Amino acid sequence: MKQLIVIFAILITLPSVAQQSITLEQCYQLVIENYPLAKQTQLLDAQNKLDKEVVSTSKLPQLSLDAQATYQSDVIEIPIPNAGIEPLNKDQYRATLSVNQLIYNGGATDATLDLKSAQLKTKQKQVEVSLYQLKQQINQLYFSILLVQESELLLNAKKEQLKVKLKEVQSGIKYGVILPSSDKVLEAELLKLSQQFKELVSNKASLIATLSSLISKPLNDSVVFQNPLVETDLQTELARPELELFQLKKEEITTSENVLSKQNAPKLLGFASGGYGNPGLNMLDNSFQPFYTVGVKLNWNVFDWNSNKKQRESLAINKDIVENETEIFKLNTNIQLNQQQKEIDKIEEFIASDLEIINLRKEVLKSTDSQLKNGVITSSAYITEFTNLYEDENTLVKHKIQLQLAKANYNVIKGQ
Repeated sequence: MKQLIVIFAILITLPSVAQQSITLEQCYQLVIENYPLAKQTQLLDAQNKLDKEVVSTSKLPQLSLDAQATYQSDVIEIPIPNAGIEPLNKDQYRATLSVNQLIYNGGATDATLDLKSAQLKTKQKQVEVSLYQLKQQINQLYFSILLVQESELLLNAKKEQLKVKLKEVQSGIKYGVILPSSDKVLEAELLKLSQQFKELVSNKASLIATLSSLISKPLNDSVVFQNPLVETDLQTELARPELELFQLKKEEITTSENVLSKQNAPKLLGFASGGYGNPGLNMLDNSFQPFYTVGVKLNWNVFDWNSNKKQRESLAINKDIVENETEIFKLNTNIQLNQQQKEIDKIEEFIASDLEIINLRKEVLKSTDSQLKNGVITSSAYITEFTNLYEDENTLVKHKIQLQLAKANYNVIKGQ
């Protein structure tokens, strides 16, 4: 007996356990994690690591191997009779291995590494901005599904209410209180509701499939979308990732200016070269011989026709451009916020009006219902008022979802 009770309890709980649910915030998080663009963050990091390794090689010894064989039409000869100095061969050979080691370059390498880091932050923030902009698309899909979900509940309630009314009408027909065939009107309305329900199911399946692809998470048609309680805060400042992107762009420009300031610094290098050839360093020795040279050299670009200065001036203009873009973005965003706030206020007024209309419709339907039971009116007149109430209730549901969508979009625009 106890085993049967346990099995029965499991069977009852299975549907509720299997039923899937999801929230708006989860959709936001999933699209950030799973959207294909999100992979670029790691790719950019790997690319930047390789770029830095390439830049860092300038601090390591640079090796070069050269080999050559030549034949020349004439060679140097010593015009002294009986000097015993053999003339050089016209065919000459040489192989050398050279090593150059950077000793000092004014910090140009470190400045370039800093620039690579700044560029990585800018590119990764751009990815974040692009992912953030998907939030409004998520909002549109999520609240469209919510609207279908709420419409299904309302349609089911209407269907059940019509079924009850159909039984009452059939009973009235049986006892001669209501005109015959009055039930046919209600049956036709029930068939129409079935069509509407199929259309809702189809629309919901399409919306869920689109959202599922966007967030890369399997969602079945029975998933429950939680209705969020969205609130807006008019007092907080803008917190959009685009503002952080603009700041990172300015920091990148500052780092580029630092690189340019190091560009004309003197460069000190040590070098060594060893080789084997005929002739060697001793041009009078006409044989194969080893040789080597070591030393240091200084390279300093003293005058560059103000090229470096003009590049820095160009970067300063770029910084002004970014400042201008920031101002434009703030202006446009505040305009969007004002428009969205007006939309919220308008929908809230609609909802207040909807509630008044529905209360009036209920009073009318109550009177119509009494008249139908007493055979004063036909079922067609009842259906008309019943449908009016349903449409107004559906409008209220639509406005409530639109209000939540408007608030969610407001928060996305503001960066909350």
